[in-house]
Amino acid sequence: MPGPVVDPFHGDDDLPAAVDAVVIGGGIVGATTALELAERGVRVALCEKGGIAGEQSSRNWGWVRISRRDPREVPLMAEALRLWRGMDARLGRPTGYVRSGIVFTCADEAALAEAEGWARALGDWQIDHRMLSPEAFAAVVPGARLAVRGALHTLDDGHAEPQKATPAIAARARERGAHVLTECAVRGIETEAGAVSGVVTERGPIAAPAVVLAGGAWSSLFAGRFGIDLPQLKVRNTVMRTAPLAGGPEPTISAGTFSVRERADGGYTVASWDRNVVDIVPASFRHARAFLPALRAEWRTLRFRVGGAFLDEARMPRTWAMDETSPFERTRVLDPAPAPGESERVLGVVRRHLPAFERARIAQTWAGAIDVTPDAVPVISPVERIPGFFIATGFSGHGFGIGPAAGRLMADLVTGATPLVDPAAFRLGRFSDGTRMEILGGY
Repeated sequence: MPGPVVDPFHGDDDLPAAVDAVVIGGGIVGATTALELAERGVRVALCEKGGIAGEQSSRNWGWVRISRRDPREVPLMAEALRLWRGMDARLGRPTGYVRSGIVFTCADEAALAEAEGWARALGDWQIDHRMLSPEAFAAVVPGARLAVRGALHTLDDGHAEPQKATPAIAARARERGAHVLTECAVRGIETEAGAVSGVVTERGPIAAPAVVLAGGAWSSLFAGRFGIDLPQLKVRNTVMRTAPLAGGPEPTISAGTFSVRERADGGYTVASWDRNVVDIVPASFRHARAFLPALRAEWRTLRFRVGGAFLDEARMPRTWAMDETSPFERTRVLDPAPAPGESERVLGVVRRHLPAFERARIAQTWAGAIDVTPDAVPVISPVERIPGFFIATGFSGHGFGIGPAAGRLMADLVTGATPLVDPAAFRLGRFSDGTRMEILGGY
């Protein structure tokens, strides 16, 4: 079965002639941006080339966490935690959100010292958390066969269901007046006197003075068509879900090389931290200099591969006319294949450490393409040289949890409202103004 099964969502049939803002991309960031704008009375159209949450927004681990975040993201994630707590009531639909807590284990003194540093940082935000001794960890995760020096337990962290959350957000956006268009790729933006005047979709034009690009892994290609250098690459992560399993841990567990979190269906989502696949593609060379600091910091967790993806992307046009089929129509859903044998390998590791998983059965595996930036921090920013054009992308595997706050911040920028948090850390210009790229939170 290709990809996880997403709650069904049927897009609108009619294309609006004009709106106040167009949002490109039906993932969680695009959907929450559209909802925020619609709730403010802004006429908005959300355009998705495939289906709502068809790519990484339904393929991620489902974590909603502030622990071990890049410090530049922490203020925004603190707001996201608050928004998630009221999300089901706001939407009138379940997202599967649970304040379950997340436990990060520490195998040695170095990891313990690092976790203690994260714990001190969380104290500044009144986040419910504690450091666990080996004995306290054994009480929180009974039966675990893990040799730990301690663990960071963030009780205010949690999870939601990726296959439910974004469709629920999009449905509420439509109820608040947004046009939600699926199977409706945006081929490009149009400008007048240098500023945004609308978009051209495969169904026809939509006039609008503001456009938000929230295209996930496709954003760099789209932006490059209009002369915008957006350094962004893709990392592939393989994920599995188990059949319903009794007796597993209640909190989400991150234990060095693997992670497990309970699902609403009674199974578990299981994945590894250390087997992310990076396909060498033409963009790898274009953005090589920008990504060198990330490579030095994260090379142990990455598996580089040269294969068919290189030729696929080499053949993909980087420019196209507005009246011809775009790359976004040729690939409606980016559905990378899971790494062969990866789910069986990681489940074997989990079984050795968590006895309940000795009975676990793999129900499904899939992979997702994570859109990453050189510093693993997203872009949530206006494009200064094209007034009315905004970008929200590059969430580097953190987008699901932070999505509701990212959408609110983007809506602030589009409407000129006081920003939810200082957006300076997320500006597009940091990649070209001499700012040093630092990997503070990891991918």
